[in-house]
Amino acid sequence: MSISNILLIDLILHKPKAYRHLLFNVLKQGAPHFEGLLWKSTVGFLLLDAYRSLVLKSCDEAWSSSTSLSSLVWTCRKLLTDVFLGNLLFLGTFLLATKIFMSISAGSLRNKDILLAILISSYFKMFLIVMMVWEFPSSVIFIIDLFVLSSNTVAVKVMTESAMSRCIGACFSAHAVKIFTTQMSLLAEAIPWLVSIMAALPKIKK
Repeated sequence: MSISNILLIDLILHKPKAYRHLLFNVLKQGAPHFEGLLWKSTVGFLLLDAYRSLVLKSCDEAWSSSTSLSSLVWTCRKLLTDVFLGNLLFLGTFLLATKIFMSISAGSLRNKDILLAILISSYFKMFLIVMMVWEFPSSVIFIIDLFVLSSNTVAVKVMTESAMSRCIGACFSAHAVKIFTTQMSLLAEAIPWLVSIMAALPKIKK
C-alpha cells in the first residue's frame, strides 16, 4: 500500500498525526504554490457545496422536464445564498471563533493557514461526487456534514494546539451559523407564498 493511501486512511480515521503531517509537511506554509492551492481549494469547496444544495433541492421537489423560469430563478437565488452568503458567514465565524476561544501561540498562525486547514479538512465533501453515480437518500448528505464537522475539529486542534472542547465549540458555532443562514433564506422565500395563501383564504370562505 502506497504512502498516500495510508495517509488517506489515517485522515478518514481522524488521526491527529496524519493531519499534522498533511498540514505542516505536505502543505508547507510559505511554499510558492501555497496561494494557488488556497484558491483551488476554495473553488472546489464552493462547487461541492453548490452540488450539495442542488441535491437537497432535487430531493425536496420533484423536478419536471419543463422547469419554469420562476423556478430556475428561485433555484439560482437559493444556490447563491447557500454557497456564497452561507460560506462567507461560515468561514468568517470560524476565523473569529479561533481568535476568541483559542489561545494561539505568538508565532501566530495567519488567517490563510487556518482557512486552508478548514478547506482541506472538508475533503469529506468529495463523497458527494459518488451521489452522481449511485442514488443515495438525502440523509447521507447530513452524515457527510457530520464527518466534515469532526474533520474540521481535528484539523483546527492540530493547527492551534488548543483544547478539544474549544475546537468543537468553534467548529460547531461556524456550522450552526451556516445552517441558520440557509434556513433563513428558505423562510424568506416562503413568506410571499404564505402571504398569498392568507390573502386567498377570505375569498375561499365566500
